[in-house]
Amino acid sequence: MKYHKFNFYRSTYCEFEMQKINFFDDMKAHFQSKSGSYYYYTEDGVFRYSNHWGRVANCRWKIQGIENYKNQKYYVGYANWSSFYPLNSTDKVFYLEVDYTKAKASIKRVRSDVESNQFLMTSEFAHQRLKQIQTLFKEYKWARYYEEDIDILRKKIINKLITTNKTLQQVKLEL
Repeated sequence: MKYHKFNFYRSTYCEFEMQKINFFDDMKAHFQSKSGSYYYYTEDGVFRYSNHWGRVANCRWKIQGIENYKNQKYYVGYANWSSFYPLNSTDKVFYLEVDYTKAKASIKRVRSDVESNQFLMTSEFAHQRLKQIQTLFKEYKWARYYEEDIDILRKKIINKLITTNKTLQQVKLEL
């Protein structure tokens, strides 16, 4: 599917690159959404000025380059038309990447030009897993029934979660 200014907002996944916040100071937006986001189209892609990223209507649009994303804070992002992908419940094209030193996990889309040996998931499944992993990083109560150090235990569970269809409960029971 080729994306352009007339169809990029229909059930797509995209990771926008962060741009300077003052991009729209000298530009007139081509479109303003009901929610107040501005869009500026080029031949190669789209600039978006918005205070909401992540789930956007029926899309999943992320903005890269932000350590601690704050909803309701405005950011400008840019994406090439080739960076948009169909978002559906059947394609297994997402995987999870975990940074244990920062206690963070993120969803990545496998690129078609790169061979991947990652465990691939649907968007819905990847988002479910992401929530579970974030909870494992945040909470401690679940670990009190185990004899093992929580950091080692957490790593074992998360490594299993990002490489299997088993439920969190099944993974914990196996330990």
